[in-house]
Amino acid sequence: MEKRRIAILGSTGSIGRQALEVVLEHRDLFDVELLVANNSAALLAAQAREFDANAVVICNEKLYGGLCADLEGTDTKVFAGAQSVCDLVGADNIDIVLAAMVGFSGLAPTVAAIKAGKIIALANKETLVAAGETVMSLAAEHNAPILPVDSEHSAIFQCLLGAQGNPVTRLHLTASGGPFRTWSREAIAAAGSADALKHPNWDMGAKITIDSATMMNKGFEVIEARWLFDMPPERIRVVVHPESIIHSMVEFEDGAVIAQMGWPDMREPIQFALSFPHRLPLSNRKLDFASIGSLTFSDADTGRFPLLGLAYEALARGGNIPCAMNAANEVAVAAYLQDRISFYDIYSVVEKAVTGTDFVANPSLEDIFDTDAHVRAGLSKSLL
Repeated sequence: MEKRRIAILGSTGSIGRQALEVVLEHRDLFDVELLVANNSAALLAAQAREFDANAVVICNEKLYGGLCADLEGTDTKVFAGAQSVCDLVGADNIDIVLAAMVGFSGLAPTVAAIKAGKIIALANKETLVAAGETVMSLAAEHNAPILPVDSEHSAIFQCLLGAQGNPVTRLHLTASGGPFRTWSREAIAAAGSADALKHPNWDMGAKITIDSATMMNKGFEVIEARWLFDMPPERIRVVVHPESIIHSMVEFEDGAVIAQMGWPDMREPIQFALSFPHRLPLSNRKLDFASIGSLTFSDADTGRFPLLGLAYEALARGGNIPCAMNAANEVAVAAYLQDRISFYDIYSVVEKAVTGTDFVANPSLEDIFDTDAHVRAGLSKSLL
């Protein structure tokens, strides 16, 4: 495997930090060219020093001066602002872009990297949720491979490598069920953000952890799977699997099912995307089947977790509706994390925004950005 030069958008977040752990294990195979963070300037500076990054971007322009001071005496070039990310991802010294920025903010730089023909290791769900059809068309047009980093989509991708072109009848996305899997609806309704942040299996950022608790995260993954694998939504099933050992499954015409398995550790799908098609050694926990004991499965409960059902509905409506759903969810989750609304208020806010959005059947990127801005503006008056 030849050395690969990488950009990590969202390097101070959970995915970004774990990606750098992968790089540490394979310093001979990866060079860090660009690191991007929103607000964590001190950690960004420390990462730049440790990995001798060619350039860094702090999206919060108010932190630019302090970051420059922290990196004084190094060869790292310092930039600020979201536009700088879009300008830099297309540089000739970058082979692969790990898109791990949180939320809708990851769309524009991912599109810029696609237009530059870069390999995209996609960890930002919102890119395909908000603009899946447009993004996949751009990727085909610019010959920019999109490699999934989400554990579920990486699992499907890995299973499909063994399919040898045989037709797939169904995709099974597994879900841990989150912290409220066994809770009653009444108990969930009273749960505060501190309860929702206690994910049983995965170590993730706050926003995605809340999305896991509401199962909106799984709804997003259904939408991602529809675009990544060109699969009709009625052939994408969500199944609750609390052990999180099977990361997803692919079913074929003869009833055979291929599953990808492993302990819950995001470094494995991150590394596979960065090194594809090569598999590299990784200091992760390996499966001991005898110690697992048993694996269990159940249907997802859209009564207790209505956002999952809403995601299927938004995908069925299509156009700019998934974008509106995503925007409302980001605003509502932020409000919930601040204890300004209750758990099921998240659903109410998102459902109302989806219902009230003017439908655009074939949205351009401009339409997507306009929809996002319009939904946020409308909600900011009442929630923030």
